[in-house]
Amino acid sequence: MAAFNCFILALFTVMMFFGIDVGLAARRLQQLPPLPKIGLPPLPQPTIPTVLKLGLLPPLPSIPNLPSAPKVTLPPLLSFPLIPTILTTIPSIPFLSPPPSTISP
Repeated sequence: MAAFNCFILALFTVMMFFGIDVGLAARRLQQLPPLPKIGLPPLPQPTIPTVLKLGLLPPLPSIPNLPSAPKVTLPPLLSFPLIPTILTTIPSIPFLSPPPSTISP
């Protein structure tokens, strides 16, 4: 029953949107008097806090030299045929095939 109620609600909602005349609504919005402009106070500008000075930062540690990795070679890939083989005969299914003809051509 709840699904039926949701369906009816969705149907009425869709019908309301189809009933809106967009041209008429736009015309009415253009005929409204302009809204008065309200002067808003300026928003405060955020400031970035200065916690550390750039000269007071400790130096970054140096990266140690790593030994070079040994060279590794991969085994060759298996060779696959480029064109797969396609079956040319269609297997027959006995109960779907027609019965043999009694008349020779």
